[in-house]
Amino acid sequence: MPLSYYIYYRVAKPVQAKTLVRQIQAALKAGTGIDGRLLSKRYDPSTWLEIYEGVGEIDAFEQCLATAVQATNFAAVLVSGGVRHMECFEAPCA
Repeated sequence: MPLSYYIYYRVAKPVQAKTLVRQIQAALKAGTGIDGRLLSKRYDPSTWLEIYEGVGEIDAFEQCLATAVQATNFAAVLVSGGVRHMECFEAPCA
């Protein structure tokens, strides 16, 4: 069953962060075929959310994601002490 990934975090450097997210999403698209979306929280534009849906090859996706994030040094654009939080969801059984 395909999974949906939701990754949220707070950014301190939004211009640089947007560029890095686009790099991560391009790597995921090239490596797994999965398109991502980027949202910011209403009334708190420093809180961002990446969404990746329809992930079937879980191990390949997670490895590609980890590699892409590490290659961008994404931690440098987060708020002090900030981390990327990843949640994974599946559709309930019918």
